This record gives sequence, C-alpha cells and structure tokens, in this order.
Amino acid sequence: MEKRAPIFFFAPFVSSTMAVAPAWIDYNGHMNMAYYHVLFDKAVEEGFSLVGLGQDYLEERKGSFFAAETHTLYKRELKAGDPVRVTLQLVDFDEKRVHFYLEIRHATEGWVAATSEGLSLHMDMRARKVAPFPDDIMANLAVMKAAHGRLAKPPVLGRVIGIPNKAGINEPLLVSGTRH
Repeated sequence: MEKRAPIFFFAPFVSSTMAVAPAWIDYNGHMNMAYYHVLFDKAVEEGFSLVGLGQDYLEERKGSFFAAETHTLYKRELKAGDPVRVTLQLVDFDEKRVHFYLEIRHATEGWVAATSEGLSLHMDMRARKVAPFPDDIMANLAVMKAAHGRLAKPPVLGRVIGIPNKAGINEPLLVSGTRH
C-alpha cells in the first residue's frame, strides 16, 4: 500500500518530548552513552515514519531500514528526569540509503546534549538484503529533503575521529611499527 507524501515537513523534524529514565543513569551520575542512542533511535523511527518507513511498512510491505553507520558526539551531560527532544535533518538520500543528522536538545533549556550523523540502508525483509526504496517512499523522501535542504549543513558532518597533531591534521595512530 503506497503512502502519500505529506504536504510539508517541519525543518528540521522535532520529536515528541522524552524524559531521561532513572535506569539510564550510570555510576558517573549521568545518562550512559548507550541511552543517547535509544533517544536517537526513537526519533529516527518517529521522523521517518512520516515518509512511510514505520512499523506498518514492515508489517504491510515487508520493508524496513537498518543502521549502517553512525557518528556520535557527546556534548553535555543529561541527568535523570531531563526532558529532551531530538531534531532530525535529512541530509541526503539515494535509491537505497538515507543520510541524516540528529541533535538531542534539552526540551526546556534548548542546549545540545549530543549529535549523531547516520547512514541507514533500505532493506527487503523477505530476502534480508539491501534493496531500492519503492517509488512512493522515494517521492516522500524527496519532499522531506526539499524542506530540509533549506537548512544549513551541520558543520560536524563527515567529521573524522582522531587525535589531531599540532597542525590540526589527523594522522593514523602508529602502534608497534604499523599504522592503524
């Protein structure tokens, strides 16, 4: 069953408000890093359900999307009970992939707790293989990208992890005579 594209998308998409659960707090007294990904994942599900990639898509059409790569930056601690919202910006897509950017923000104070850049792959769940998006999903992604394309490109996209040298350039780590 094809899903029609919404008339417009908020840019960026803003998730419902979620709260940091007490069980997510680690021995350092702040939210454990794993639960930042729980919040990001909930927002991805909420945001991409608008283009037709929700649980009903899996159940009715046997399609879904899987995370292929993520890059997370932790900027500020979250504590038990903190209210948060997650923004989602569709950066790009092609026939089999979506590239997106997320920010977890304190819902009442507005500061950014963490960012995540993600790349997900569209899956044919019958074959459990990467497959092209159906035409209606592609059309919906195009509408979302048109709205999100007006947003500034997040400066952290494509960031490389490493310890910068004095010139500010990341070099491979030299361990036991080999580069890693």
